[in-house]
Amino acid sequence: MYTKTKVVVAGGGTAGWLTAFSLITRLGKLLDITLVESDQIGTVGVGEATIPTMRAFHSLIGIDEKEFMAATQATFKLGIQFDNWGQQGDSYFHSFGEIGQRSWMAEFHEFWMEAKAQGFGGSLSDYCLELKAAKANKFATQVGKKPINFAYHMNATAYAAYLRTKSESAGVKRVEGRIEQIQNDAAGNISSLILEGDEQVSGDVFIDCTGFRGLLIGDNLKVEYEDWSHWLAADRAIAVQTQAVEAPCPYTRAIAHSAGWQWRIPLQHRVGNGIVYSSQFLSDDEACETLLANLSGQTITEPRQLRFKTGRRKKAWHNNCIAIGLSSGFLEPLESTSIHLITTAILRLMKLFPFGGNTTMLAEQFNRETQLELETIRDFVILHYHQTQRNDSAFWNHYRTMQVPDSLMHRMAMFRENGYAWPDDVSLFRVDSWVQVMMGQGLMPKQHHGAGRVLPVDGLKQQMLNLTKMIDHTVAQMPEHGDFIQNYCPAEDK
Repeated sequence: MYTKTKVVVAGGGTAGWLTAFSLITRLGKLLDITLVESDQIGTVGVGEATIPTMRAFHSLIGIDEKEFMAATQATFKLGIQFDNWGQQGDSYFHSFGEIGQRSWMAEFHEFWMEAKAQGFGGSLSDYCLELKAAKANKFATQVGKKPINFAYHMNATAYAAYLRTKSESAGVKRVEGRIEQIQNDAAGNISSLILEGDEQVSGDVFIDCTGFRGLLIGDNLKVEYEDWSHWLAADRAIAVQTQAVEAPCPYTRAIAHSAGWQWRIPLQHRVGNGIVYSSQFLSDDEACETLLANLSGQTITEPRQLRFKTGRRKKAWHNNCIAIGLSSGFLEPLESTSIHLITTAILRLMKLFPFGGNTTMLAEQFNRETQLELETIRDFVILHYHQTQRNDSAFWNHYRTMQVPDSLMHRMAMFRENGYAWPDDVSLFRVDSWVQVMMGQGLMPKQHHGAGRVLPVDGLKQQMLNLTKMIDHTVAQMPEHGDFIQNYCPAEDK
């Protein structure tokens, strides 16, 4: 008879409950899962925007889209609109869709650049279905046989509650209580958690979902934290919710200010707002004033401040403890990757799960992949700040003139000189993402691939025209975003 591995998840919230539900869904026959959390300890609860990878992960663990969206007052997301990033008054869109039609030899933006050189071609944004649908406030999960690439805006607190219900129904045991002490064995592995009232929770594998503090991996096992604040200066955020005063748009807004940026995330019955900033360049009072002066609709919550340090735990897996979520590291929410990083850590853990024997090499592989993933996303986020022409504040002067990681410097130089872009090493941000952000922030190539010159000018012009006609025709068939939600996944007004 096989003895089940005892897994203890420390901490609830999105990280804890998504980990628990995923493990019991896919490995439940092999695991005995207990989650420890305290109602006295709040969760961050502001990871309300996601990226498309969440859809595939939900499918893997059996979450019904309509049910999940209704439970979390969710709306759809086709991308992010960036205002005032390259220069004040600028606006560009990072969409989730494919731009144009790629070929094996050259990417579409290089054909578009040739068209522009010949005097036609319009805007690059004319060639992305998801982008044009977002700007028209239209949405459908697919049109005919054409699938749409999308993600979600959701109530993160409601999402954690939804996952808790599903987890407990599936057999996860929840234990209420604050962790007062952690016991380690002679080898340095965690053996049990001691809760207030001296309740003891023992296990074989411990998953740290205790947030920024990293109670198990940091406080207890003393795994160091690598600070990236010299590259990403933001260390604070203030969040507030407002009443919805218009139909929800199918995209997130990221609005740059003099010392940070503001998010605006539309849900079905309210809007999530917040400002991300650096205390080095802006006081808490000034940040709050800036946020409150740039809201639409009345506030329905008090402003809530969060403090953080961008960076990563030097080892996300140490001994028998695996850190998932904020305890393993944090990259600011600019590209909505927080929940994605939770899901990839869960997938990585399921593939490398320590069922016994010597697990040293499993941990090394987990840590290697985690480091690569975080560093890749880090570079993409830094790009938004560094590639700017803004010189109106000390904050933007700092970012514009700072040294960036060699990996990002090389990518930017290749694009500037030759127009060449490539997917990142973890296949998260595709060529289209890098191109939209680099060009959107004003990084335009000096030259481009000559593949577009192989075609006759009239042939290139006709192909470009056919693409825009097809996209415009498809968008015209799509319903309004708000109407689609009301027919597909309406939530109760909460």
